[in-house]
Amino acid sequence: MTTSNDRPPGTRHRPVMLQRCVELLGPALRGPESLVVDCTLGLGGHADALLTAFPGLRLVGLDRDPAALTLARERLSGHGDRVTLVHAVYDELPAVLADLGVPRVAGVLFDLGVSSMQLDEAGRGFAYAQDAPLDMRMDPTTGINAADVLNTYAPGDLVRVLRGYGEERFASRIVEAVVAERARRPITSSARLVELIREALPQAAMRTGGNPAKRTFQALRIEVNGELATLERALPAAVAALALHGRLVVLSYHSLEDRMVKRVLAEGAASTAPPGLPVVPEQYQPRLRLLTRGAERPDEREVAENQRAAPARLRAAERIREAPR
Repeated sequence: MTTSNDRPPGTRHRPVMLQRCVELLGPALRGPESLVVDCTLGLGGHADALLTAFPGLRLVGLDRDPAALTLARERLSGHGDRVTLVHAVYDELPAVLADLGVPRVAGVLFDLGVSSMQLDEAGRGFAYAQDAPLDMRMDPTTGINAADVLNTYAPGDLVRVLRGYGEERFASRIVEAVVAERARRPITSSARLVELIREALPQAAMRTGGNPAKRTFQALRIEVNGELATLERALPAAVAALALHGRLVVLSYHSLEDRMVKRVLAEGAASTAPPGLPVVPEQYQPRLRLLTRGAERPDEREVAENQRAAPARLRAAERIREAPR
């Protein structure tokens, strides 16, 4: 039988809002020897489209998942030495560019969250619809996994994770069930965790909002991979890496990410001058120009063809001023 992960990368994953990403980054990538950084390479769908659309473009692709890098390398091999792939987390962008001797870049792309490959590979433990060991590490070679979090965190810390990263209203009830279960035996499988969540929630809560385990799995994944702390460091670093008229595009998939992206871009697009100045000096002028009005969403056709695109939110900005010296 052929599984989703036996197929070539190009047929396994549909890049979200692909054409819109190419359109928004395009004006910055037309120059000779322009360089774009795909900070979340995944299976290379966005990267492949950008390299195809702009024949003079060079691309640096980052991903923390070694399996994704292997598959992306295969997919992008036809672009030859225009591609440099690096095993790194996206907050390591400054160090990666320094190692490559690259002072500034024309574009940066983030496609945040968990990839289709990670969801489809049952053994990774990301998907609540499949029974698997509770891992959820985007880089399975390092760090704690989801089972470690569930079985070793203090109850108060577990409540904090579920409330803060999953926006789970019934965090206390779920944690009570988890603590009682782990006192009997360690929680190691996604199926058992889903059972505990279903048993802990009131019936009314399970009739709305999709799978009742969704918020808990999101929270554990964010905790295991340090996603929000990483993004908080990575976004300012990406803005700082942009050359004048360089562009940043970010796809996020839940409100916690999107709020962070919105804040960083809004701050960059605002004047930092003290109130009441009759003329705003150069050093206080905005560094960014917003390219999207609010967060753009995938259209109905794309969502119908790819349900995983449904929660996507896209924001973009252009660097219009150098940082003050």
